[in-house]
Amino acid sequence: MKFRTTLYLFIAFVVLLGFFLLSESIFKKEKKEDKLVDRSGDEVREIILKRGEEKIHFVREGEEDWLIKEPITAAADRYEVNRLADDFASLRVERVVEETPTDLKKYGLPSQEITLKFKDNSQVKIEIGEENPLDKTLFAKRSDEERVVLLPSYLKSTLEKKLLDFRKKDIFSFATDEVKEIKVEGPQIKWQAEKKEDEWWLTSPIQALAHSSKISNILYSLSSLKAKEFLCEDKKEADLKKYGLQNPQYKITLKLPQKEQEFTIYLTKKNDTLYATSTLSPKIISAEATLVTDLEKKIDELREKEVAVFYTWEVKELHLKKEGLELSLKKNEDNDWLFQPEGQKANNEKVENFIRQLDSLEAESFIDPPFQLKNYGLTNPLAEIKLVVEAGENKTKEITLKIGQRESSPEKVYLQNTRLNYLLVVKSDFLDELPQKKEDWQLQSSSAEKKEKKG
Repeated sequence: MKFRTTLYLFIAFVVLLGFFLLSESIFKKEKKEDKLVDRSGDEVREIILKRGEEKIHFVREGEEDWLIKEPITAAADRYEVNRLADDFASLRVERVVEETPTDLKKYGLPSQEITLKFKDNSQVKIEIGEENPLDKTLFAKRSDEERVVLLPSYLKSTLEKKLLDFRKKDIFSFATDEVKEIKVEGPQIKWQAEKKEDEWWLTSPIQALAHSSKISNILYSLSSLKAKEFLCEDKKEADLKKYGLQNPQYKITLKLPQKEQEFTIYLTKKNDTLYATSTLSPKIISAEATLVTDLEKKIDELREKEVAVFYTWEVKELHLKKEGLELSLKKNEDNDWLFQPEGQKANNEKVENFIRQLDSLEAESFIDPPFQLKNYGLTNPLAEIKLVVEAGENKTKEITLKIGQRESSPEKVYLQNTRLNYLLVVKSDFLDELPQKKEDWQLQSSSAEKKEKKG
């Protein structure tokens, strides 16, 4: 009897618990669905933000970009305006304060207004009041509804953004990969570079392979240069003079052949502020001066210091010639190195270690033309190394390195990469990895290794 009573009580408890959980779920769902506006930000085509006497009017251009129409005409920061659209198109109510208020002034309504116009030509106006001192939420109401509600506190930071926050600040924006020529002039520098396929080459004042990532970094910094302040919307001669741009400290000319475009960016640094304009923009802005550090690099800092630009795993063939020795090796599909033409396995570790030495080898200094190869031991080099390297799908490139005589210091040696018109001085450590005979790179059998250890 007691067991049956307990069972009934348990069943009743489960039913009541289920009813309670279901009720709470429905309540939460209803609360979650209580929105002042329930649309998608993608549907918004215009936004009008009024704050006292200030009015900012945004209009969508295409599907991605926004334009500021008032109080000025300027490109908008699409991320900031999209956030504004998303926040207010789907607007959650924290709590209903009053269904039929009699005095809106006690809520500070309306101190701000935001109007959203949608692509179906409908619109909604939201009136924003004061901050609720208890939890920092905001009093608000729709203009077509009576009730006063509280909106999430995070909206305050969005509503307090200044006109500058909503403007597109990277006014020099361009596609860096479309730039094929760059010319930089500054107080202590003057150089030019040209892009050939995937490599940047310095063309003036010297002709040399450039460190491509350093040129790319300069282009990226220029393309993403952001305005801290818009100083002039339609520059005149007096404005250029005022900000030191009539005779700028730096002039950077870029050529974009695909767009048949050439333009120049002018920069002048005063204290920690950079003033900037370009031949394509009527504006003058102030910006962070960090870009100048890259622009002030000397020509030797822009040169590629790697003896040959490749990755170890890209090498498919290795050919070595030195006095009394000539070796050819090829990597198979299993990544084993084989002597050619016999196909005998080589010691992978030793071959890969030598290639890694070449991969990381950098110039200590350069010798530019004119010069005579015989003066550097390069008419009859100590060794000649040829690498066949993967250069894309079904493409290869050859790298030929010639090792000359040691410099005045025995720790350094002259080296020629035959695709370059200059010589390099490098540390001679890598020469220790050169084999003296074929056996040095052969794969030894375990028995042979034992004999070698006993010997």
